[in-house]
Amino acid sequence: MKKTNSIVALFLAAAILCSGCGASNTVKGTAIGTGAGAATGAGVGAVIGGGKGAAWGAGIGAVVGGVAGAIIGNKMDKQKKELEAIENAKVESINDGEALKVTFESGILFATGSSTLNAASISALTKFANSLKANPDTEINIIGHTDNTGTDSFNNPLSEDRANSVKKFLMAQGVAGSRMSTVGMGRYQPIATNDTAEGRQQNRRVEVFINPSAKMIQDAQQGR
Repeated sequence: MKKTNSIVALFLAAAILCSGCGASNTVKGTAIGTGAGAATGAGVGAVIGGGKGAAWGAGIGAVVGGVAGAIIGNKMDKQKKELEAIENAKVESINDGEALKVTFESGILFATGSSTLNAASISALTKFANSLKANPDTEINIIGHTDNTGTDSFNNPLSEDRANSVKKFLMAQGVAGSRMSTVGMGRYQPIATNDTAEGRQQNRRVEVFINPSAKMIQDAQQGR
């Protein structure tokens, strides 16, 4: 019995260590469901920002069991492959495979200083909406960002407006508004330097977090 437990522990440790090295979301989901979930989920929540974000992330990690985590990870793997076919969208597995992060640069979505979607965005966001509709048991958090050009009084509402523009478009394509929430982070979460034009373009972006809904978690816990 002790030997079996040791083997299981070794497998889980390896799965957790591989969470950033190409392991499938099914494997990662199994690992998170055995005890690392709350801490990892809290980390994802911190990415979104604020106490509400941290609570959201911790909730995902804390409630998913080992087998259920594997089921959720498998579903996220399938949706990730769908999303990777969308041009100009960067798709990442997060929360050890139990959630997805999709990043759209504002150079694709918006003109500089604007929250109006440009024509080049329509195809990508339409495909994105189709994927969301085909996977209805997820919740969507839309986060708007800006570079550091201008004042907070301009950038903060601009980032919120960008997130809301994406939400409104997705709703117009048939994605339920009740699944989606929005927040603007202004200039405070850069992913590149603001000292160059290229870096500022990367920082002007919209991120979409796709995480399991309560229904998906419940279904997974029941083996579905």
